[in-house]
Amino acid sequence: MSTRSKIWFTAVLVALAVQLLAALTLHQSFRLTALSDLMQCFLLASGTAVFIPLILRSSGRVRWFWALIAAGAAFWLSYQLLWTNYEVVLRQDVPDLYAGDIIIFLHIVPFMAALALRPHIPQDEYAARLGRLDFALLAVWWFYLYVLTVIPWQYVLPNVEAYNHNLNNVYDGEKCAFLVGLAICWAGSRGPWKKLYANLFGMSFTYAASSTFANWAITRNVYYSGSLYDIPLAAAMAWLTWIGLRSKADTPISQQREVSTVYGVWVARCGMIAVFSLPLFAAWAMFDSAVPAPIRSFRLELTLAAAFFMGVMVLVRQRLLDRELMHLLNHSRESFSHLKRLQMQIVQSEKLASIGQLVGGAAHELNNPITAMLGYSDLLLSTKLTPAQERMATRIGQCVRRAKSLVAGLISFAQQTPAPRVPIDLNTLARTAMKLTQPQWEALDFSVRTQFDAELPKVLGDSNQLLQVCLQLLGNSLHVMSERGCKALTVSTENWNGSCMLLIAAHPPADLAAGEPIFAAESADGLALSACQGILQEHGGRISYEPCADGSLVLRVDLPSVETTVVQSRPATAPGLWQSQPFA
Repeated sequence: MSTRSKIWFTAVLVALAVQLLAALTLHQSFRLTALSDLMQCFLLASGTAVFIPLILRSSGRVRWFWALIAAGAAFWLSYQLLWTNYEVVLRQDVPDLYAGDIIIFLHIVPFMAALALRPHIPQDEYAARLGRLDFALLAVWWFYLYVLTVIPWQYVLPNVEAYNHNLNNVYDGEKCAFLVGLAICWAGSRGPWKKLYANLFGMSFTYAASSTFANWAITRNVYYSGSLYDIPLAAAMAWLTWIGLRSKADTPISQQREVSTVYGVWVARCGMIAVFSLPLFAAWAMFDSAVPAPIRSFRLELTLAAAFFMGVMVLVRQRLLDRELMHLLNHSRESFSHLKRLQMQIVQSEKLASIGQLVGGAAHELNNPITAMLGYSDLLLSTKLTPAQERMATRIGQCVRRAKSLVAGLISFAQQTPAPRVPIDLNTLARTAMKLTQPQWEALDFSVRTQFDAELPKVLGDSNQLLQVCLQLLGNSLHVMSERGCKALTVSTENWNGSCMLLIAAHPPADLAAGEPIFAAESADGLALSACQGILQEHGGRISYEPCADGSLVLRVDLPSVETTVVQSRPATAPGLWQSQPFA
C-alpha cells in the first residue's frame, strides 16, 4: 500500500474511532447525533471517492464494474446526506413516511448491476448484451416490487406501521439477493477477484446485519442516532474504503479454462420467473380482501403497466436471441461447407502425394538411359563429323541435357524440396523455349512470330521449372493447333500492372466455334498443363485463356515481377486447371 493510501485509510480509521468513542462516552443528544451523522457522511464520501482511481485506470467491463460500485456508494451517500440534513441542519426527526427511503432501497441496484457484468470472466459481446437485458428485466421487477408493496401505504392510504413493515421486508429481500449473488461470484473467481468478492461479501453482510440489528432496536425504542447500534454500520462504510485501496482487480482472469454458462442460464431463468410472477401479483392484488379497495386498484393497474413494459423487454430479448441463433446457423453451415472442401483437399493431396512417389520412382529409372545418351552424344561430338552432323549432334546433346534437367525437377517435386529462387529474365526463357522447340514447329510448317518487351522486369523463381512450363505450353499448343489446322503462332511478353505475362496467341480456323478453348484439359497433354499450373502457383502465378475480338485465342501466363511490392497470397483451396479473367 502506498503512503497516500496509508494516510487515507488512517483518516478513515480515526473517523471510525471517533464515532465509537462518542457512542461510548456521550449520551443521547444533538451533539452525538450531529457527530455520528457527519462521521458517516465522511466515511461514505471516502468510500465513493476511493473508486475513482480504479475507474480511471481500468477499461471495458472492468471500468463499468467500478463505476457501478461507485454509483451504489454515491446513492448511499446521498441518502445519508438527506438524513443528516433533517437531523443536523433542520434539527428535526426524519418523517415516518419519508420519500427518500426509495434511495436507500435503490442504492443496492448498482451493486447488483456490477455483479451482473461478471468482469472477472472473459465474455463475448452477445452474452454481454443478453446479460444486461436480463439484469434490466430484474431491476425493473425489483422497482415494481418496491412500488407494489411500499408506495401504496405512503401515498394511496398512508399507514406508518404497514409502510415500515413492507419497506423492511422488501429491503431485506433485496439485501439477501445481493448476498447470494456475491457468494456465487466469490465461489467462481480466483486471485485478486476472489479477494475482492470476499471483501464485498463481508462488507454487505456486516451492513445487512447492522440494519437488522438497528431495526430490532427501533421496535424496542432503544435506538438513537450515534448509539452503539450504528457502529457496525459505520464499520461497513469504512470497509468500502479498504476495498478500494487494496483491490488489484483491474483485468479479467486470464487463461480461463472454461466459462460456465450456468450463471447466464440462471439469470435468464430468474428474468422469466419475474415476468411470470406478474399474473400472481395481479391475482393477489385483486383478491386480497384484507387490503382496502384503493390499494387493490393501484396494485392491479401497476401490475398491468409492469406486465406491458416487461413484455416489451422480453420481445426485444427474443429478437436478439433469434438473430444470434440465425447467425450461429449460418456460421455452422459455412463451417460444414469449409469442412467438406477441406476433406476434398486432403483427398487431392493424398492423390498428389501418390503421383509424386510414382513420378519420383520413374524419374530415377529414367536417369540411367539419359546419362548414357548424354555420354554417347558427347562421344559423338568428339569424332569427326560434317557440319550438318555436328549441328544435329549438338542439338541432341542439348535435348538430352534438357531432359536430364527435367528429370531432376521431377525428382525435386517428388521429394517436395524447395528450389532456390533467383531473378530470371522471362524473355530469355521464352527465347530458349522457342529454340528448343524449333525442330517441332518447323517440321509442322508453323509460322512463329515473336514480340518481346525489352523493358520487361525480371521474375523471381527457379529457371528449370519455369523453362519446363514454357516448353510444355508451347509443345501442347503446337500439338493441339496442328490437329485443328492452325499454322500461325505468336509468342510475346508484356508488363501489366506489375505482372510479367507470357502470351501465346493463335488464330483458329473458321470452323472452330467461338469461345471454344484451344488449350483444353481433355487434350492429350492435359496432365502436363496440370503440372504447369502447380509450378506457377508455387511461383505466385497462374494460367488463363481469353478469346479476343478478332476471333483468336490467347493463352496467358501471369508471374509477379521482382519489383512488385504487394504479392497476393495463394488461396488455400484445390487449384482448378483453368481460371478465366478479363484480358487487357
